[in-house]
Amino acid sequence: MTDGPCGSYSLFEIATRFGGEISGDASTPVSRMAPLNSAQSGDITFVTNARYQKDLERTCASAVIVGRDLATATDIPRIVCDNPYAYYARVCALLNPRSDYLTGVHEQASVAETACLAENVSIGPGAVIDDGADIGAGVRIGAGSYVGRQARIGAGTLIHANVTIYDKCCIGERGIVHSGAVVGADGFGMAMDEGRWLKIPQIGRVVIGADVEIGANTTIDRGALEDTVIEDDVKMDNQIQIGHNCHIGAHTAIAGCVGVAGSARIGRYCRIGGGAMIHGHIEIVDNVEVSAGTLVPKSIHKAGKYTGIFPMIEHQEWSRNASLIRHLKDLRDRIRTLENESKGRRKK
Repeated sequence: MTDGPCGSYSLFEIATRFGGEISGDASTPVSRMAPLNSAQSGDITFVTNARYQKDLERTCASAVIVGRDLATATDIPRIVCDNPYAYYARVCALLNPRSDYLTGVHEQASVAETACLAENVSIGPGAVIDDGADIGAGVRIGAGSYVGRQARIGAGTLIHANVTIYDKCCIGERGIVHSGAVVGADGFGMAMDEGRWLKIPQIGRVVIGADVEIGANTTIDRGALEDTVIEDDVKMDNQIQIGHNCHIGAHTAIAGCVGVAGSARIGRYCRIGGGAMIHGHIEIVDNVEVSAGTLVPKSIHKAGKYTGIFPMIEHQEWSRNASLIRHLKDLRDRIRTLENESKGRRKK
């Protein structure tokens, strides 16, 4: 498959690569992915829901990706598929490939003699690769990043600038780690001894599977004794905290500012909304969705959606409701007293 002029692709070329059915002129060239309401000639856009049909009717895009429910909703050349959002992701990646980069070690990088670098590796300025580190084929390590002793980075992984990967931690193939992320810092393990905190050595690792993305300024703590484990295809947003000895199942997605306390186990295909807080030493089964801002204080044993958040209301109404909540115990006690009195009267 070859690019068209100026890096454009025809709908035929796209459908040959990704599947789907073409309606309209299959030779229509596109070179840019754009939003539905601002797309212009030469752009391709997408629609994921019938509620955007009015925008579809007004769009100036040259082509559009639609689901089967909207296959006849426009005369614009289109690719009809089962999952327009996933198809959009593939086309967008095709039209926006990763920037070319030079392979080799920058003269201002530091690579230990005992480190192992595979072919086509790129090490940026100021990066440090410590003793015994194993860097897979095609890995890119950005400026100022640190890869610790005996750490392992799988083939094709992209480590952006200023990432820290501590000793002995492992990251799988085709991963992406964004700037400021820290993988393998000590877990928060302390023991009180005679009025002072005694640090507990954290001797486990962080072991991360293939195709994992770690957002900017996200931190994943190493295990205390056993490893912290992130399975394949987990996606983590920015500013997430994963505590020591956590285990996160494959294909789980976690939005920004989530905190997961130590030794929590999260299943496969879970979705954790932004700002959620997960207590330690609990288990969440597969296929659980936790709404944004939710506190999860105990284990979840049944798949489904869980929400522990009070919707926003005007402050005065919130204050009244909060006052009622403070008196719930008194109300419960009064109800129990009345129930007991009623039972006593019935017995007489």
